[in-house]
Amino acid sequence: MNISEKIPGWRVVAASVCGTSHIKNSQLCQDAHHWQILPDNILVVAAADGAGSARLGKVGAMVAVEVAIETICLGEVTQKTLAEDERVRSLLSEALLAAKKAVEEEAVACGAQPQDLASTLIIVVATPEMAGVAQIGDGVAVAGDGMGNLRALTIPDNGEYINQTNFLTSVGALDTAQVSLWRETVVNVGVLTDGLQMLAMNMAIGAPHKPFFFPLFDFIGKAEDKTAAGEQLVRFLRSQKITQRTDDDLTLVLAAFCSS
Repeated sequence: MNISEKIPGWRVVAASVCGTSHIKNSQLCQDAHHWQILPDNILVVAAADGAGSARLGKVGAMVAVEVAIETICLGEVTQKTLAEDERVRSLLSEALLAAKKAVEEEAVACGAQPQDLASTLIIVVATPEMAGVAQIGDGVAVAGDGMGNLRALTIPDNGEYINQTNFLTSVGALDTAQVSLWRETVVNVGVLTDGLQMLAMNMAIGAPHKPFFFPLFDFIGKAEDKTAAGEQLVRFLRSQKITQRTDDDLTLVLAAFCSS
């Protein structure tokens, strides 16, 4: 849970907290997140939700986000390469594939099956001029232009039945991946796992719920103390306002591009 320095560029705050149902059952938080700010004001974010039915879901989620971010960071990404749609799509697809392979290799190392490490995965690459997203499973990534316009960059994949989704380790997972690009002014980015999607999204029309996001984006835009901001976000996610509406693990990554 940290935030960028007080200079022009991205400010980021993120947290993953254990859901009340998992706390009652003495279970660990199955969510994980990771992010990096690269030169040229390039923001990279990943979030994952380990399957509740997977005994090593937390491990799968952690491996997935770390390898996804590492793969993109090693890809010599610049504003120039991100100007090419095909390059962005290729970069995101490579990150998904690398994460999938890493989780499968971790399963072998643990003496487990890949499905024992099942998790979703959302990857975002953003600059002040664009956002690219790849996603397998539920959860959602959102971008805002600072003028009151919010866009859901992905649609939560809830599978054929309620509480069902696709996972990174599922058969044909890469074929189910959503990959999308938004070439508009990007001032805010939000990434969240499925524990928050019913609060953050109007699921009937697939649109972000502005009363949820606007106060949070305002908060991160004004935040200057990284420790205090992280603590505030954790308190928000653990507040009765949230927990009375969801008992699932929660991950929320918030970013704001501040020009001064």
